[in-house]
Amino acid sequence: MWHDYEAGDAVFKTGESVTLWKTDQGFVEVDKDTLAVLVKSGGKQEGFVFHGQGKLVLDAIVETESGAIGEPVERDLSNPFLMLGETDQIQQHLGEATSEDLEKMGYKNNTEFADKAKDLLGRSLNKGRMNSGSCCSHFNGSMFMFPNETGKSDVLMLHDSKLIYNSSSMVFISNDGKSILKSPKNVVVSNHGKCCIICK
Repeated sequence: MWHDYEAGDAVFKTGESVTLWKTDQGFVEVDKDTLAVLVKSGGKQEGFVFHGQGKLVLDAIVETESGAIGEPVERDLSNPFLMLGETDQIQQHLGEATSEDLEKMGYKNNTEFADKAKDLLGRSLNKGRMNSGSCCSHFNGSMFMFPNETGKSDVLMLHDSKLIYNSSSMVFISNDGKSILKSPKNVVVSNHGKCCIICK
């Protein structure tokens, strides 16, 4: 079943630095005064489009008998990105954005940023619509989509102990002591310390 996601028209901003996700494996956070627009599906709040300053840090390293393989992901989040997931706690840190807040990020008014958010939402969910995007099902967890230089999006999906990160240069999957790392150089599969390495 396909679900339509739509970005709202009201623009908010963070009143302080906000952590959107954090575990021992990494975090996603945005700084104070980051702009935000709600994303809804069927009248239900499903996430946000953010634009400000922030950071993604992810430990995408697999420990093997031959040593550590992989490298940490550290990415500055200065471009708009999409988050789908729990919204209640995040909303507690949001207030109404002013015209000055919008001007600081290069927008003339609320409509210009809202239109940017709607365009990003459509492109991130691969339907090419200006005002909405579609996804085959509601994801039971959190999902981040960070547009990259190729015109596509790097995706981080999280649910309990499960983590999937798919970027233009690597795929990293982790779940309760098991992990898979696929890079241009090799594929590493680890299961509670037991490891298989396939060199390309």
